[in-house]
Amino acid sequence: MTALAPPTRTASQPPPRRRRRRAPQGGALAGWLYATPTALFVLLLFVLPLLLVLQMSGSDWPLLGGNQGWNLPANYETAVTNRFFADSVLFTLKYTILTTAILLALALGLGLLVQESSRWKGLLRTSFLIPSALGLASASLLFYVLYSPIAGPFADLMAAWGFTFLGTPDGALWSTIFLIVWRYAGFYMLLMLVGLQGIPDDIYEAARIDGASRWQIFRSVTLPLLRPTLALTTVLCVTGSLLAFEQFYILTKGGPDNSTITIVQLIYSVAFQGPNDLGVAAALSVIVLIALVVINIAQIRGFSRKAED
Repeated sequence: MTALAPPTRTASQPPPRRRRRRAPQGGALAGWLYATPTALFVLLLFVLPLLLVLQMSGSDWPLLGGNQGWNLPANYETAVTNRFFADSVLFTLKYTILTTAILLALALGLGLLVQESSRWKGLLRTSFLIPSALGLASASLLFYVLYSPIAGPFADLMAAWGFTFLGTPDGALWSTIFLIVWRYAGFYMLLMLVGLQGIPDDIYEAARIDGASRWQIFRSVTLPLLRPTLALTTVLCVTGSLLAFEQFYILTKGGPDNSTITIVQLIYSVAFQGPNDLGVAAALSVIVLIALVVINIAQIRGFSRKAED
């Protein structure tokens, strides 16, 4: 018996087509079901409120009475010509720069400390992280009592020296910065620690074999490999500082002499304390949102370019 040879395909015959397997319909349906709760969450708590704010920013919308019609661009003109607008923007930027610089430096130092410490590692991590479990409003009330010239623990000392923590513009600013650093240093330390632990030990060992000092290892190995964590920490810190409200509202109420009014405090004041104009407050909110988007994009692009270099 002779074996039958497979049929040969001539040059004129087209190649056989492969059948594509279609994904089962059940998998696509399951994916949509998993994504639906998140999509509804974003729609109800972000997209719809954002659309409402955009509508309010272009309308004559008092606190009592509802929408009275479109008035573009009157709300934006009123917002930028507010007598506290320029001062609040400058103060918010000053507070953001100081807070971000101090928090990043302190968080990185604490991260290096708890990473290298072996005996007291667990105790130090817990001690630095405990303030992060306290709410910002609760922490602000706690420090308000500590700073009180009447009931605070430093009342006698302040009376003897004639000093008050919240009585001067600089004192109020640095007292609030100290509160924020105490509250958030442990949280940012945890982010830094995760980034530090993600750096392979082989790279450090190779640098030591090459004779690099501790400073050279930190500058040439740790900082470049820690850049993604630094980018995330910077974005979170800058965003949180630009939106500062609770700490200044509880500690200073914008004082003394309206020297500690942040941009978010101005929005709250315009909406609920001063002219009660929700349209102007919404216009201020849109301006802040645009500024946040621009600043965050600039930060991300800056860190991306450094990473490419």
